[in-house]
Amino acid sequence: MYQYSTENQLHEKKELMKEIIQFIYNYCTDFTINLANLLNITYYDVNALIFCIIWPSFTISLIFIYLMKKRQLKKLIKD
Repeated sequence: MYQYSTENQLHEKKELMKEIIQFIYNYCTDFTINLANLLNITYYDVNALIFCIIWPSFTISLIFIYLMKKRQLKKLIKD
């Protein structure tokens, strides 16, 4: 585990992380607002589209692909 020589260095690391997280949040929010404007729908509709339709569909697709590849690998190992 890392050790910091001073409390000041630890504080600087925490502040940097806060800035990075804030930047990512602002970027994603701006992206969502701009996408809503481009599609002429509300911010909430874009959020619903992303988090209730696209993300779950993507996750289910990845699980399906994983299971297919696992099955193919077992078949190859058997042969």
